[in-house]
Amino acid sequence: MSTNKEIINTSHAPAPIGPYNQAVRAGNTLYVSGQIALVPETGALIEGTVADEARQVLKNLEAVLAAAGYAFADVVKTTIFLRDMNDFGAVNTVYGEYFTEQAPARETVAVAGLPKNVNVEISVIAWKA
Repeated sequence: MSTNKEIINTSHAPAPIGPYNQAVRAGNTLYVSGQIALVPETGALIEGTVADEARQVLKNLEAVLAAAGYAFADVVKTTIFLRDMNDFGAVNTVYGEYFTEQAPARETVAVAGLPKNVNVEISVIAWKA
């Protein structure tokens, strides 16, 4: 019995820091694990504002999407996790730079803590025919 499940990993995004993969394609759907503001080449967190973190997170997501042959235009759902809901505006502005047409469905939630004490984490689901 064969499965239609493919593991996606790329060196252009941070390596997983636990027992998971950067993404899994199941059929035409790509499930991308939450990304934080790690620099792929060094594994270090970027320093700067929450907007800088959000930009790095979206760059990491873009790299994983590209490795699987997808783009932001293929994203149908995102989840944004914020350590502080007061950062919503700054993150939303950066998010809008990447999702310019036909924005996906989304939720944004405040959480008590995130890996490595970052301010923002984003995961996505993408689909293409």
